[in-house]
Amino acid sequence: MNSIRERCLQAVAGLLLPVAQSLGATFRRSPTTGINREQSPALLVFPESDSIVERANDRIVRQMVVRIDALAREQVGAAPEDIADQLLVAAHAALFADANLGGLALGIKELDCEWDVEDADATAALIPARYQITYRTLAHDLACQG
Repeated sequence: MNSIRERCLQAVAGLLLPVAQSLGATFRRSPTTGINREQSPALLVFPESDSIVERANDRIVRQMVVRIDALAREQVGAAPEDIADQLLVAAHAALFADANLGGLALGIKELDCEWDVEDADATAALIPARYQITYRTLAHDLACQG
């Protein structure tokens, strides 16, 4: 059985895939290569960190930070920042519509957001937003909820 951490990541992907599809965007989890023009716009999910915040007997409270990148390139009549922002707005709404990820997590909290606009072969905008997912496991078993 997968760890609670992995199941949380799968739940996030399950929530964001339909969002990307409904907005005509590509969805990738932890892509190892760059997103080209044909794959843009895109929603990308990257697990960044996972830490223990509390130990109570045989229960461990953990916090995982997940980064969601909304990437867009300039299109006729649409600025890349607007396209990326629309993707992120929809992704945010989907996450908070099921903030306990189907019972896997104790909750989700938004941490921060950045903007990066570059003049590439067409102007590109990247808006990475970080979310903290709090969940609990047993001390001796990462696959069991605590």
